[in-house]
Amino acid sequence: MSSFPTYLECFDVNNLLENYPIGDDLISHFQGMSQAELKQLQNQRFMQVIERAWQIPFYQRVWGKAGVTPADIQSLDDIEKLPLISKTDIMDSVEQFPPIGDFHGLDDIPKQQRPPIVFHTTSGTTGTPQPLLFGPKSREVQSLLVGRSYRFMGLPAASTIQSCYGHGMINGGHYIREAVTHYTNSMFLSAGTGVETRSAQQVNLMKTFDVNVLVGFVDYIKRLADVAQEEGLQPGKDINIDMIIGHFGMESRDSIAKAWGNPKMFDWYGVGDTGCIAAEGPDHNGMYVWEDAHFLELLDPEDNSPVKDGDKGNMVVTCLYKDDVYPIIRFNTYDLTEVVTGESELGLPFKRIRGFMGRSDNMVKLRGINIYPQGVGPMMDERDDFLGEFICVAVRDDSGRDEMIVKVEVSAQGAERDAILSEYKALLKQKIGIAVQVELLGEGELTPLTQVDVRQKPVRLIDKRFN
Repeated sequence: MSSFPTYLECFDVNNLLENYPIGDDLISHFQGMSQAELKQLQNQRFMQVIERAWQIPFYQRVWGKAGVTPADIQSLDDIEKLPLISKTDIMDSVEQFPPIGDFHGLDDIPKQQRPPIVFHTTSGTTGTPQPLLFGPKSREVQSLLVGRSYRFMGLPAASTIQSCYGHGMINGGHYIREAVTHYTNSMFLSAGTGVETRSAQQVNLMKTFDVNVLVGFVDYIKRLADVAQEEGLQPGKDINIDMIIGHFGMESRDSIAKAWGNPKMFDWYGVGDTGCIAAEGPDHNGMYVWEDAHFLELLDPEDNSPVKDGDKGNMVVTCLYKDDVYPIIRFNTYDLTEVVTGESELGLPFKRIRGFMGRSDNMVKLRGINIYPQGVGPMMDERDDFLGEFICVAVRDDSGRDEMIVKVEVSAQGAERDAILSEYKALLKQKIGIAVQVELLGEGELTPLTQVDVRQKPVRLIDKRFN
């Protein structure tokens, strides 16, 4: 009979809650903390992560190739000496050392001593799904940070939360369930996407079990409000939602809030590798970066130099808690945001960010103008006839000229649609800076392209230029 560690033996939950406080303890611990004190905490955790990373072949190879030695990294101030990594580097590791690469640090640990591993993948929205591996300690911190975020937002006690995050091999739905069941006292309904639980069934679940909080990607949550109406259920009357916690990015909150009877709306940000990085607070003044768990850099997409506060940059993340399995150091998410300037009304030392503002690697450059497809939809929110669904199609004509077609769902029909086409073209030309082609369609006609009914993150760009 062999002996090996079990999941719960690999961490002390009381120690985790002390080091990464939640609820009232979060405010009492960090309110009034100086930047110097926060930097000292970050530095201590950063050096522990660096020590672990030097034991792993992946980082030995990547950092060695960049000419970095252990003696070069003496504190957090030296972080810019380290090269950036990205999903490309992780997938290169997987290709060289299949099936799960050599970035995790498990290979040199005897099997009898290895910690239990939580294994998932990314959704594959930007290419081949990437393996995601979590050790028990870092998995719990990742879940704790989501629980922290929900409670920071003001999650009501003993809520009933319905989750529209995907399950299967995708990480999202599983770790949100762990966050809610481990770090709140809510009841959790893991409905998943429309593929896992039909949309009509989802809205009936909300009514049957008195769901008061919806969590997930807001594109699908917005779609569910329409499905509720189709099922004869009126949001705000038959289904009483107090709070929606999603990923708004540049989406309009007003239309979603109105569709659900005006619940409170909160945004948060994270990626599969890092977990929850930042969350909107009760002051609704940007997202607070959980800087006790992450060191966040905003870098220029062109030359990777630091951007000034208030300027848009790529989010580059170092996880200060992942010193067990798969350390993450200077991971370029290619997600864009900017720092919110001004003092925190809550007296917290953490920097605040605007939220997800598009992807730099999903940018389309037309005649010198950078267009981020995720930002095109919000440009049309002022139109009452805009139904919220859109997709951008980049094409290249025979002369080599790049063009963009913006396909938009509107409530207008027939001749009325023809009459407003020029208004949409003028609006987008004004806000983008150049003319784009526009096609107006009816409700639901874009669903086969956006896949909003089956994907966690709907498709917003189809690039046909290189076909």
